[in-house]
Amino acid sequence: MIAIRSIFRALLLTILALQISFSLIAASVDIPAYIDFTEQPGYLPLVKGGNAIPIIGGGNEDDAVVRAIDQLRQDFEKVTGVEPIVTPDHVSAGSKTLLLIGTLGRNPLIDQLVKQKKLDVSAIRGQWEASLTQTIDNPLPGVEKALLIVGSDRRGTIYGIYELSKQMGVSPWYWWADVPIQRHSAVYARSIKTISQPKVKYRGIFLNDEAPALSGWAKEKFGGFNHEFYEHVFELILRLKGNYLWPAMWGSAFYDDDRENAIWADRMGIVMGTSHHEPLTRAHDEWRRYGKGPWDYQQNAENLRDFWRSGIRRMGARESVVTIGMRGDGDEPMSEESNIQLLEQIVNDQRKIIADETGKAAKETPQLWALYKEVQDYYDKGMRVPDDVTLLLCDDNWGNIRKLPDPAAKKRSGGYGIYYHFDYVGGPRNSKWINVSQVQRVWEQMNLAYQYGVDQIWIVNVGDLKPMEYPISFFLDMAWNPNQFNASNLLQHTESWCAQQFGEQYAKESARLINTYTKYNHRITPELLDENTYSLENYGEFERVVEDYRNLLIDAMRLYYILPQQYRYAFDELVLFPINACSNLYEMYYAVAKNRFFANKNNERANYWADQVKRCFERDSILTVHYNKDIANGKWSHMMDQIRIGYKIWQEPHKSTMPDVSYLPMTKPKHKIFIEADGYVSMEAENYHIASGSDKVAWTIIPDLGKTLSGVTTAPVTNTPNEQVYLEYKIDLRATGKAKLIVLTSPTLNFNANKGLRYAVSMDGGAEQEVNINGHYRGELGEWQAKRIIETATTHLIEKAGLHTIRIRPLEPGIVFQKIILDVGGLKPSYLGPPQSEYKRDD
Repeated sequence: MIAIRSIFRALLLTILALQISFSLIAASVDIPAYIDFTEQPGYLPLVKGGNAIPIIGGGNEDDAVVRAIDQLRQDFEKVTGVEPIVTPDHVSAGSKTLLLIGTLGRNPLIDQLVKQKKLDVSAIRGQWEASLTQTIDNPLPGVEKALLIVGSDRRGTIYGIYELSKQMGVSPWYWWADVPIQRHSAVYARSIKTISQPKVKYRGIFLNDEAPALSGWAKEKFGGFNHEFYEHVFELILRLKGNYLWPAMWGSAFYDDDRENAIWADRMGIVMGTSHHEPLTRAHDEWRRYGKGPWDYQQNAENLRDFWRSGIRRMGARESVVTIGMRGDGDEPMSEESNIQLLEQIVNDQRKIIADETGKAAKETPQLWALYKEVQDYYDKGMRVPDDVTLLLCDDNWGNIRKLPDPAAKKRSGGYGIYYHFDYVGGPRNSKWINVSQVQRVWEQMNLAYQYGVDQIWIVNVGDLKPMEYPISFFLDMAWNPNQFNASNLLQHTESWCAQQFGEQYAKESARLINTYTKYNHRITPELLDENTYSLENYGEFERVVEDYRNLLIDAMRLYYILPQQYRYAFDELVLFPINACSNLYEMYYAVAKNRFFANKNNERANYWADQVKRCFERDSILTVHYNKDIANGKWSHMMDQIRIGYKIWQEPHKSTMPDVSYLPMTKPKHKIFIEADGYVSMEAENYHIASGSDKVAWTIIPDLGKTLSGVTTAPVTNTPNEQVYLEYKIDLRATGKAKLIVLTSPTLNFNANKGLRYAVSMDGGAEQEVNINGHYRGELGEWQAKRIIETATTHLIEKAGLHTIRIRPLEPGIVFQKIILDVGGLKPSYLGPPQSEYKRDD
C-alpha cells in the first residue's frame, strides 16, 4: 500500500510539474490579456479619475524606443482623453505608481532593479527581440507598485509598448483601415509576468506591383514614396510585430527618392532589404537612372561592381538584410549563357564588396540569396553560396511553396527563409486587385515551411498593402509564433482580429464574412474569372455561386447597418467593399454567360442579359468611386484604381472594357404556350395568349401589383364588360382526367351593393362556369385581408393530352386577375403559388 501511495504521489507531482511547465511555455509564447477597464482588487490603475500613471523611460534609449514611448503617450490620450507625463530616467516626488519602460543596458532604473535582484531578466538577456512585461510591488523607494516593460533590445521594448497599446484598444490598423478607438474613463493592469519572443527572426512585407493604386495614392497624399509615406508603413509593421521591409520598387528607389527614407527606417527600428532581384541594396530603377552599360556581368562587371559598392557604402551601419546574386534586367531570367560558375563568381565579388565597405567579415552582415524561379534551378544543379547566407526559398507566386530544406541535410548558419505572395504580376494572369488569400492555405503552407526549419526570414508580397489587411495580420502573427496555430483554431484568429477592429459583439459575423469571401475568391481570382469559369448547364453551378455571393453581400449589408456609425468606414474597407465588388463581378460574368447562351439560341432574352452586363459594368465603376472618394472622405483616393475587367492576356489592360455582348433584333412577340410539368401549369395573368376587348372596354396591365408579377383588369372601371371581353391562355398538357382551375385575384370587395364580382370560365369552347369571388362578403375581417388574395376554383375534365385553351370572361368591372393555375394532380401547397411554368412560342 505504501509503495502504491508513493507511486501515485510521484505521478501527481509529475503531472503538476508538466502543468507548470506548460503554463510557463504558454506564457512565454503569447502575452495574455492583462488590461482591464473596471477596477478589481490588486489591479494597478494606469488611468483613473482623470489622472494617468507617470511613464519613466527614454533617457538613454534608442530613437526607435523614444518614438514608441511617445506613441504610447498619444495612445493613452486616444483611449482615455488623458496624457501621461513622460520623464526620461527619474521618478518624480510623490509618485506611488509608475510605468517603467526600457531596454536592458539602456535604462538605469531597470538595470538597478536587475542588480538588486528585484527583477529577473535571465529569460530575455541576450535574446533577439524579447520582451518582459511584469508588475512589481515596491520596486523603488516610495513607489508602491509598477508595471515594467523591458526589452532585450530596442525592438523587444517596442513590441512590449505596442502590445500595451493594442490591449488598451488601439488597433494596429487604426490609421491604415480607419479602425476607431473606443474611449474608456479608466484603464487598469492586472498582475502579470510574461515573456514574449518571436520564432522567426525577420518578419516583413514587400510593397510591390504598386501602380496604379498605391503609387497614385502616395503621390496624391504625400508627393510619392517618401519618408512621410514610409513613416506610416514602418509604424504599422512594428505594431504588427514585424521588423522587415522590401520597399516599393516599380519606378521607385527607396534610398534615392528620399534620402530621409533610410534614416527614418533606422530611427524607427525597421530592418531594410531590397527585393529578390535587387542586389546590394540598389533598387532596380537606380540602374535605369545611373547605370553604365548593359546589366550583364560578363560584359560589364566593373561598372556593376561600382554600382553595388555605392549601395553598401550608402547602407552604412543601418540594420539591413542584403540581397546577393543576380537576375536579368527587369526581374527576368539571365541569359542561357550565364552559368553556375559565373553566378558563383558574382556572389564572391559581391561579398568582397560587403566586407570591404563595412570593414568586417562578410558573414557579419545578414545576407539572402533568393531561389526565385530559374534561380532555384541553378541551386538544384549544384550552385552554392556560403553557409552564412540565408537561402530564401519561394512559392510559385500563387501561394504554393516550391522547395523546402531536406530535414536530413546539415544545418546552415544562415538558415532558410520564405518569399510568399498575396499579390502577383505574371502568368497565368495578374492577381493585384483584391484579397484572394485564404488564411487556411497560408497556414497550411507556412506551417509546412516552419516545420521543415524555415525560421530565418518570412517575407510576403502584399501588393498595394490595402486591401490585404487581414492576411497581412495573419502572416505576421504566424511569423511571431507559428506554434500558436493549428487547423482547428484558424477561424478563432479571424474572430479575434475582427473583435479588435469592430468589437466583440460583431466579431463572429464579421469573421464569417471574411472567411467566406476569401474562400470564394480563392477558388479563382477576379482577374481570371469570366463567363466560362463556372458551368451554366451542369449542377446549376454558375447560378449557385452567384447566389452564394449575393447572399453573402446581403448579410454584409445587414451587418453594416447594424454597426455603430464609427465602425462603418473600417467595415467597408475590410469586409463590405470586397464582398460587394466581387459579388458584382460574379453577376456580370453570369449575365455574359446567359447572354451568349440565349444569343446562340436566337432567343431575345439575350437582350435582357446584355443590359444586365452593362449595369454591372457601370456598377463596378461606381463602387470604385465610392471606395476612392466616399470612404473616409476620400482618404484612400486611387486605392481601387487597379483594373480587373477586360483582361485578354496575363498582363492587365490599359483600361477597363466591358465584355462583349450580343443584342438580337426585336421581332413581334409570339404568343406563349405554357407547358405542364410536375402535374400543374402556372401562368401570370399578364401572359395571356389573347386579350379581347370591345369598343367600350379594354384590358390594362398594372405592373408590380399583387404578390408576384402584376395584375390585369378592365378599363374604364365604370363600364361593364360584354361577351367580347375575355382573356385566353394556351396550355400544353400531358395529363388527362379531372383538373382544378385556380384563379387568384386581388382582394377587391363587393363594392357593388354586395352583389359581388363575377367571372365566367370555360375550356376549349365548352360550357361556362360562373364564379362570384366575393358576393358573400359582409364586412368581416379575416383570410382575404391577411393573405391579400382571393382564391377561387372550378373543376374541369381533360379528355386528351395536347393543346388546350382556357377562357376567362369578367362579368363585372373591378376584378384584378393575378395568376391562373391548372392543377392536374401535382400541385403542392405554397403561399405564393408555384412559379410560372416554362413556355414555348406558337408559330
